[in-house]
Amino acid sequence: MTFVKKYLAWGAGALALLIAFIIALPVGKARGFDVSGFGNLPILEGGRVKPLDSLARNSLLLIHSRQGFRHDGRMVGPDEWILDTVFRPQVADQQPIFVIDDPEVISLIGGKQTKNRNYFSFNELGPHLDEVQKQAANAQPIAAQKRTRFQSAVVNLFDRVYLYYKLRNTLQLAGSPGLGWEIQSLGTPEADARHKDLIQLSHFRILPPLAGGSADAWQSVGQALEAGQTGGPLHPGLVPLAKLNAAYVANDPAAFNQALADMKGVVATLKPGAFDHASNELVFNRAQPFFVGLSIYFVAFIVLCISWLYKPELLRPTAYSLLFAGAIVHTLGLAARIILQGRPPVTNLYSSAVFVGWAAVILGIIVERMYRKGFGTAVAAVAGFASLIVAQNLGEGGDTMEMMRAVLDSNFWLATHVTTITIGYSGTFLAGAIAIAYTLRKHIVAKVDPETDRALADMAYGIICFALFFSFVGTVLGGIWADQSWGRFWGWDPKENGALLIVLWNAIILHARMAGYVRERGTMVMAIFGNMITAASWFGVNLLGVGLHAYGFTDSGFMYLVSFWITQVVFMGLCFAPARFWVQPPHAKA
Repeated sequence: MTFVKKYLAWGAGALALLIAFIIALPVGKARGFDVSGFGNLPILEGGRVKPLDSLARNSLLLIHSRQGFRHDGRMVGPDEWILDTVFRPQVADQQPIFVIDDPEVISLIGGKQTKNRNYFSFNELGPHLDEVQKQAANAQPIAAQKRTRFQSAVVNLFDRVYLYYKLRNTLQLAGSPGLGWEIQSLGTPEADARHKDLIQLSHFRILPPLAGGSADAWQSVGQALEAGQTGGPLHPGLVPLAKLNAAYVANDPAAFNQALADMKGVVATLKPGAFDHASNELVFNRAQPFFVGLSIYFVAFIVLCISWLYKPELLRPTAYSLLFAGAIVHTLGLAARIILQGRPPVTNLYSSAVFVGWAAVILGIIVERMYRKGFGTAVAAVAGFASLIVAQNLGEGGDTMEMMRAVLDSNFWLATHVTTITIGYSGTFLAGAIAIAYTLRKHIVAKVDPETDRALADMAYGIICFALFFSFVGTVLGGIWADQSWGRFWGWDPKENGALLIVLWNAIILHARMAGYVRERGTMVMAIFGNMITAASWFGVNLLGVGLHAYGFTDSGFMYLVSFWITQVVFMGLCFAPARFWVQPPHAKA
């Protein structure tokens, strides 16, 4: 490759990194209000300190399925939305943020089904909330897996409405004159009742611990007002919060920004380290490294596909440089999560999807560096893209940096057992992806190339050896952890059985190949079947709802899992079929 072509190829990767960096830059003010600074305020929610921006993004994702929406001809971001919700609920109530797809639920609230997604505001739902609550109360006692589609949809809608209702009443009761009025009315009997309602409805705590208090003694507005009602000291953060409220309602950006600076001063005095952590997480939220990473992986795969038809000497290394850039972004995102959580990379189902994709991409980069045929780039890009798509869907369930459950609260075992066995998942999936590439190539490429076929088989075989080692070591480490936590090494738990199945299947593939029971094509078919076993062990057992590994249970995803299995069966059939089996051979001349 000439110097110019090499420069252009790696320049594409550098450009991708530059775009990723630009995305992470601070956003401008909305209507003159420092909404980003407001989102940077630290709060206590879900057992951990986080920026208000994280709560806004996660809540809007749960309610709206996106982290932003259009209203009145412009885009409203999560920080501006949370400002409207807590300080101007009369405005937030008009915003169409509730997405409803079920036709029976739409009929229940008096709406009309359209071809596009159906969005409703809180005001539109208001007249029908009693009926929604009644239907949800009837459905909630029923086990999630036994509910009808309507029952699941109405429970989901009620949960989202209740979340919104608590958010809008966290800093002030909706309909009250404002937080400043609440402070001025301290000492009256009516105020005491309002403060109790605020405490009950508060979804998060925004006031840091007072001097001398414990580290987790954060207060909600209701708790701080109740303390002032009983003659205790008024929390110093209440006054700047009231000023923020008044300035935002009065549409006074200058007063708002000054009050925000005062509030930051209070937080910095009472909880000095909270701002640093919140600022770091805010940058992580804004950068969205995993979304950027999957976008780069997608572009890398497209460029590689084009290289098979046009200018391979330029586009193939370009695709590799893009893959490398995506891996850098992916790695930085993974490292940021580790630093923010203070935990190893895999702590829940979401982070396992992120890590599985990362490990598969790193292995693919190594494979491509060894063979330089483009297949390592292809399978790595597809694996990285697919795993981050799975992570994006899992992230719609709420905070992905949730507090650890007691049984998992061990950094040592999370760093050894969980990380090791997840690398085993990655290796098994990557071997299956290479086998699928082998299958597709067999039916697409007209010219037979035994050397390339052998190289793909060698790649898959070597990665299966790698996956077997990590799966076996991870399973043994898991047994030791189980012995320490539950007093038994092995209990035939569904998750334990799934891990054992992966170990046994990888061992069977290697023994079948070494003993001559299968050759090149048979190895590939078995590697594809390994995808099915790994998917069942990784996600399938979480659909059962039984076992001690309850941290990852989910009620959705069964159809996705079955669909994935069907695609793998199709690939296995194609691998068994003769090469280009749909092409009719030429008739012999008489």
